[in-house]
Amino acid sequence: MKNEDNDDCRLMAEILAGKKSAMKMLVERYKKRAYFLALGMVGSSDEAYDISQEAFIKVFKAAGSFDRNQRFFPWFYSIIINLCKDSLHRREKHESREVNIDDNTFLLVDARNPETILIKEEEAACVRNAIMKLDPDDREIIMLKHFRDISYEEIAVLLKIPKGTVMSRLYYARKKLAKLLNEIR
Repeated sequence: MKNEDNDDCRLMAEILAGKKSAMKMLVERYKKRAYFLALGMVGSSDEAYDISQEAFIKVFKAAGSFDRNQRFFPWFYSIIINLCKDSLHRREKHESREVNIDDNTFLLVDARNPETILIKEEEAACVRNAIMKLDPDDREIIMLKHFRDISYEEIAVLLKIPKGTVMSRLYYARKKLAKLLNEIR
């Protein structure tokens, strides 16, 4: 295990022992990553913030069930993704699937000149709209690979699937995304 993984395991043991400072350190280490993972899945900054907060509460409550022989982040990732999927499922029961993402930070915009900015923002809006129309599993794999730059091996660990399945799911998710982009444009 890497030093960060060992440190995470130590922090989880300290959380279990009741050390509040350990939880604070864990939150500081992972709050941005949690927020941006949730944002990429649900598309709403407020909802992503709520989900990331809820994920840390779940970590605190489930500290005793954490296996210290495993890496922390894949365990934490599964908590976040399950919360996102629950949120999307609730939303689908009550609303349309289309979501307007207010936060442009998860799609970087080139800032060379005003015309380029406008074109890039329009392209980013098209991509965001198409991504939000994908089903959660396809959205998740696209976000992990293309917006978080996570390797196939790491995605396989996070999703608990073989590397070949990651590659296959990514291939079909890209095809669906390309079809949606063609329909939007």
